[in-house]
Amino acid sequence: MPSRDVVEAFAKRLEAGDFIGAIEQFYTPEAATYENNAAPTVGRDKLAAKERGVLAASKEVKAVRIGPSLIEGDHVATRWSFSFTNAEGIIRTLDEIAWQTWRGDQLIEERFYYDPKQLGH
Repeated sequence: MPSRDVVEAFAKRLEAGDFIGAIEQFYTPEAATYENNAAPTVGRDKLAAKERGVLAASKEVKAVRIGPSLIEGDHVATRWSFSFTNAEGIIRTLDEIAWQTWRGDQLIEERFYYDPKQLGH
């Protein structure tokens, strides 16, 4: 079960824009993430590479936590608002729920739930 301090430190890394640092510090080497019902991305290195791709495709990415992270045993739920600014200055906002499973103070699985229409897909 993650401590409140660890969950808060993770969220603060994201809010500071250090998405790669958050992956490297808090995810296990075998961690998996799921985008809605898509096949998972497995492995911390693959997760960091995928995130680098998202960041490279955007001029700016901002994360804002909406309300507190809810912790129950090994599970954490957080509502996020992400803003992606592309090279032309167009901003797309994504309202998502992140459902995490932790092993101690490390993330082993994260599932993102959102409406992909928010990103214009």
